[in-house]
Amino acid sequence: MRLHRNLVFSVIDGLNLIFNEGEYADKVVQKLLKRDARWGSRDRKFVAETTYDIVRWKRLYAEIADINENYSRENLWRIFAVWATLRGIELPDWSQLEGTPTRRIKGRFDEFSKIRKIKESIPDWLDELCVAELGEKVWSKEINALNKQAEVILRTNTLRTTKEKLQALLATFDNETEFVKGHPVALRLKERANIFRNDAFKNGLFEVQDANSQLVSEFLDVKPGMKVVDACAGAGGKSLHLAALMENKGNLISLDIYEAKLRELKRRARRNGAHNIETRVIDSTKVIKKLYDMADRVLIDAPCSGLGVLRRNPDAKWKIQPGFLDKVRKTQQDILQRYSKMVKPGGKLVYATCSILPSENQEQVKKFLETNEDFTFVEDKKLLASTSGFDGFYMALLERK
Repeated sequence: MRLHRNLVFSVIDGLNLIFNEGEYADKVVQKLLKRDARWGSRDRKFVAETTYDIVRWKRLYAEIADINENYSRENLWRIFAVWATLRGIELPDWSQLEGTPTRRIKGRFDEFSKIRKIKESIPDWLDELCVAELGEKVWSKEINALNKQAEVILRTNTLRTTKEKLQALLATFDNETEFVKGHPVALRLKERANIFRNDAFKNGLFEVQDANSQLVSEFLDVKPGMKVVDACAGAGGKSLHLAALMENKGNLISLDIYEAKLRELKRRARRNGAHNIETRVIDSTKVIKKLYDMADRVLIDAPCSGLGVLRRNPDAKWKIQPGFLDKVRKTQQDILQRYSKMVKPGGKLVYATCSILPSENQEQVKKFLETNEDFTFVEDKKLLASTSGFDGFYMALLERK
């Protein structure tokens, strides 16, 4: 591979924004890809994947480059040199890369590969926490899986088409896909591509959604004509799936504390042809109280650490702090206690997170049931990236007596 100066400089600029300015990697990459209209797909792929790769392995590369918490541009170039050297890429004769100790880099890589927290590039405290909650063996396998690049999985919008028809249509755009066993409306993209530009997406025939994420809405067991509440809807990925499962029949109320996210949901719903979605901003306790004892089904896709989706959000490893985990657990229990009151007698509730930690999952459900005798536990699913090949998720199905 030959390195091109303008592409590499873009990567360095992006890393500076992520490491020093605290910006989110996905937003930074979106900005970088708009930088030069002359870039082809290969150029854009290099910028995006190299940026994500260095974010994912930040600690490992920084340790090899002998850099502490000082990500000056000079040090960012040293980290980039480590990335290139470990991939066998010949370094060009640029001043920023002068004196790169190629042989020493490879030696230090072998040395650090024996230490999990450095090899897998995670903070000490997070490594210790996950060992305590999951055990040494499970955590070692899980963090290794979470450091792999996520595949592109599509969810067929069954309001507009079938999985078989969508597959055939995508093939006409040279986007080859395959079915995903155990996931009834999922298609796996065989090669990464920008599928947002083709007409199938513009016409609302599919959404990009991890295969395990698709299981959450199915787990809620909705039927056409029901009154369903998506209590933490965000931008609506699961609301859109619920609308499809309900065949656009019944009432789907999507709630969130952020109005901007619900505006995005409305836009996506129009593209998807999902007409039974009603959005409501949670701007006071009255919004929830008005729905007490009203819903056949309630989905609580709770705020969480996001440790199950590190494959697609690698910078979360560096943004999350111990204090945040304490706060989010408190928020999860508070939401579960209050929002569960929207379930009517005989109705069902799903509590879900994209976390792999029992303290955010099973323990929260256990605590809730201890103080809510009118709810019974039906079943739960614990999905790990290391065993499923997709994102880590937890979901528990509860029923109100």
